[in-house]
Amino acid sequence: MLSQSIKHSDFIYQTNIKMISILINAYACSPNMGSEPGMAWNWCVNLAKYCELHIITEGEFREKIEAVLPTLPQGKNMHFHYNPVSDEIRKMCWNQGDWRFYKYYKEWQWKTYEIAKKIIAKQHIDIVHQLNMIGFREPGYLWKVEEKPFVWGPIGGLKQFPEAYLQKAGIKMLLFNKLKNYINIFQIKYDKRVNCALKKANLLISSIPDSYQAINRYKHLESVIIPETGCYIDNELKADLNKFEKKGLKILWVGKFDFRKQLEIALKTIAQLKHINDIELEICGTGNQQQIKYYKQLSSKLGIEKQVAWYGSKSNQEVLSMMCKADLFFFTSVSEDTSTVVLEAISCQLPVLCFDACGFGYVINEKVGIKIPFSTPTQSINDFAEKVNYLYHNKNILKKLSNNCKQRQEELSWDNKAKQMVTLYSSILTNSK
Repeated sequence: MLSQSIKHSDFIYQTNIKMISILINAYACSPNMGSEPGMAWNWCVNLAKYCELHIITEGEFREKIEAVLPTLPQGKNMHFHYNPVSDEIRKMCWNQGDWRFYKYYKEWQWKTYEIAKKIIAKQHIDIVHQLNMIGFREPGYLWKVEEKPFVWGPIGGLKQFPEAYLQKAGIKMLLFNKLKNYINIFQIKYDKRVNCALKKANLLISSIPDSYQAINRYKHLESVIIPETGCYIDNELKADLNKFEKKGLKILWVGKFDFRKQLEIALKTIAQLKHINDIELEICGTGNQQQIKYYKQLSSKLGIEKQVAWYGSKSNQEVLSMMCKADLFFFTSVSEDTSTVVLEAISCQLPVLCFDACGFGYVINEKVGIKIPFSTPTQSINDFAEKVNYLYHNKNILKKLSNNCKQRQEELSWDNKAKQMVTLYSSILTNSK
């Protein structure tokens, strides 16, 4: 039991009273990882500062969890219940193109529901929370627990791939994304379990505005937008603001070389400005051999070999170090929720240039970055080039944006998210009395 009071907006938690007890469904949950496992872990480890948690998870990361748990002050508030699957199913999960996983994941969700009922019979539980994964397509079965309020989210997976940016996609990529766009709408409108979960929920949390808009448009339901990932406050990550006094512009691009990241747009943007020879694009990431060959050949064809540096795959710490030294983070992705790398840029006080879309368009505001709207690839290249040229000649603007990142980092911090979530939990319990 904690003794301090924690203030969030106009709400004050008196944490010397009994904690709210939450049962959380988190298939993938692990410390020291990214993606879904890291997202769920960060939600749980921060919520556990203010709540008692019973967490049902798959057993792949059990050793990691049990090694870290005793080292955490809030570890006593985290009670894990394991529902393991076979190694074969785990491989299906990691291979995102293996659609067989959905069948086994649905079975896992049903077993989790049965485990949840046993926990509720033995433990005091105030709220059940479907946390992750696979966005809205798999709502699990916790919504069937009639006697407890049900929370679902952050809900993702409802964004539409902007078809204008599929111009250079292969036929397979083109058909896949067009079909996925259609299936997204069909499922939110007609999938029986999705609709049962949406209707039963006492609270829906959308990960990005796209999810909020889809839920509202097709189901006429309200939700709260809370990005699925967050920032950690790390006082050791400090940018040297004197870098903005130096000549030139060092731009950093980080990501996999897959189609949705649109590295081609970044390269062609630099090509528009190749007459300014002290603009440098640092590319940190990699792809398959075909992708690497294509982008390096494109760089040569565009005549920007001397302005582009290829760093390949780097550790997270190396990327953070590069962020602290760069002048601008260039994020050209057109289809993802809230990328962790964008939040890492904010943590490193690195201004961001990106599209005004998806989750990153939501977390990047005018105080920490510059955004352009979706249009066409050609128009986007022109728009990005205009912004880069402006920032090159006005580095004082970059310095101002960098200074603002600290406040935005605190707003997007994991701890702040946890406090916001506890406010919502408390509101549910108050309204249900």
